[in-house]
Amino acid sequence: MSIRHFITTQDYSRAEIDALLVQAAEFKRSPRGQQLAGKSIALLFFNPSMRTRTSFELGAFHLGGHAIVLSPGKDAWPIEFEVGSVMDGDTEEHIAEVARVLSRYVDLIAVRAFPKFQDWAVDRQDSVIKAFAQYAKVPVINMETITHPCQELAHALALKEHLGDLQNKKYVLTWTYHPKPLNTAVANSALLIATKLGMDVTLLCPTPDYVLDERYMEYGRLNAEQNGGSLKVSHDIEEAYRGANVVYAKSWGALPFFGQWDKEKPVREASKHFIVDSAKMALTNHGLFSHCLPLRRNIKATDAVMDSPACIAIDEAENRLHVQKAVMASLIGQR
Repeated sequence: MSIRHFITTQDYSRAEIDALLVQAAEFKRSPRGQQLAGKSIALLFFNPSMRTRTSFELGAFHLGGHAIVLSPGKDAWPIEFEVGSVMDGDTEEHIAEVARVLSRYVDLIAVRAFPKFQDWAVDRQDSVIKAFAQYAKVPVINMETITHPCQELAHALALKEHLGDLQNKKYVLTWTYHPKPLNTAVANSALLIATKLGMDVTLLCPTPDYVLDERYMEYGRLNAEQNGGSLKVSHDIEEAYRGANVVYAKSWGALPFFGQWDKEKPVREASKHFIVDSAKMALTNHGLFSHCLPLRRNIKATDAVMDSPACIAIDEAENRLHVQKAVMASLIGQR
C-alpha cells in the first residue's frame, strides 16, 4: 500500500478537504482524543516557528501522541539533500539515511523548510520535503515550504465558521508592503484553497511582476473550473475590494526579482499604499479580514483593521491546532 503524504492540498480532492474540515470542527468542539495514542511525530524545523511548533506539539499531545522537535544544523546534524553529492562540506548525513532512520522511530514526520531565496527555478522544486517523502516509510506533513497547506485548512475553517457556504463568495487575496521580500507559500496556498472551495477569487497585486508562479495560477484556474468559482488578477485596489466578502492579506516577493531584492525594492517601496486600512475595507460587502500571522501592524494592516470585529486572524490561528489534529489523525488512520 502506497503512503499518503500531506504535502499540498492539490493532491487532495474537494471531498477529502471537506472531510478534513469536518473532522477539524469536531476536534474544536471536543479537543481531546486518543487517535494518536502510542504514536509519535518528528517535527523538523529548518526555519523558525511559533504557531506551527506550538500547535503541532499540543495537537499531538491532545490526541495522546508524542512530538519530538528537531532543528537540523542546530540541535541535530546538518542534512545533505543532493543526490550523488560528495559530502566534504558542512552537512554530516544524507536525507536517504535521515528519513529512513526517523521512519523506524516515529509514525509521522513533519517538515518546515523555506526557500533559499537565491534561485526560484531551484526553490520551486520543493526538494527538501519531496526528498523526505521519497525516502520516508511513514507519512510526511508539510509545515510550510513553498506552500502552507495547514494554514490553508485553518483559513478555510475560519471562513466557514463566519460565512457558512463559501460558494461564489468574493475573495480578495491582496499583496501588501513589507520591508523585505517574503516567501510566496501562504499566497500560493490561499489561492489554492479559495479556488478549491468555489470562491470567486481576485489576486490583487501592484504589478504583473507580483503574479504568483504559473503552476499555482494554473492550479487555481483548474480548481475554479471544477468547483464553480473564478480566478482573476487585478492591479486596481478599489475595483478589487468593492463588494468583497473576504480580504486576505499577505506580502510576497516578486518572482522576476527572486534573489535580486535590490532591484525589486523601488517597486516595493512605491506600493506601500496597498496596506489594508479602514477606507479599503469600507468598500467591501461587510467583508472579513484575515492574515496568517505574524503581521507587522501599520505596515501590512492598520491597528483599526486588526482590532475590528471583521478581523478573524486569531480564529484562523487557533484553527491551526484543530486542522492539524485532523491531518495527523487521518494519516495515522491510513496505516
